[in-house]
Amino acid sequence: MKKKAEIMDSTGVCRAMARITHEIIERNQGARDICLLGVKKRGVPLSRMLAANIERFEGVSVPVGLLDITRHRDDLSAEEKQAAEIDCHIPCDVRDKTVILVDDVIYTGRTVRAAMEAIFSHARPKAIQLAVLIDRGHRELPIRPDYVGKNVPTAQNERIAVMLEECDGEGGVFISTNEE
Repeated sequence: MKKKAEIMDSTGVCRAMARITHEIIERNQGARDICLLGVKKRGVPLSRMLAANIERFEGVSVPVGLLDITRHRDDLSAEEKQAAEIDCHIPCDVRDKTVILVDDVIYTGRTVRAAMEAIFSHARPKAIQLAVLIDRGHRELPIRPDYVGKNVPTAQNERIAVMLEECDGEGGVFISTNEE
């Protein structure tokens, strides 16, 4: 992969997440009945970032969990799904909560579909909302995020690389291509 362009630096990521936090608080009239579930891998630190922002802005501590969607993916064989070690943690009963799924990039919508299946395998929440740092378009399913940090139109041969301090030691969002 060859880095083509920087979309956001780490300051831009923090700024986008702060804006998303304010939008979540406004839309839900506070944060008392919210549970944040980060899609493994980079959705988890992003959900923690949102939770820290909510605590700072609203003074409310919201539960944060993680979803491993491996067993709900539609591009793996039954054997691959069975062999996968699942790492899920849903920190509260979501039946009376608005679950906010958090992921780094939305593309086709298939990850979000799998995440909703993973949630429904545990319980049926009051509502599900979707927060993503980057929406790159090219949806294959009728899924639309409620909160978006940045819309980045991309070509099919391009990729979005989200790098976070917690996972990668540096922060930023980059477009890359398969070209050498």
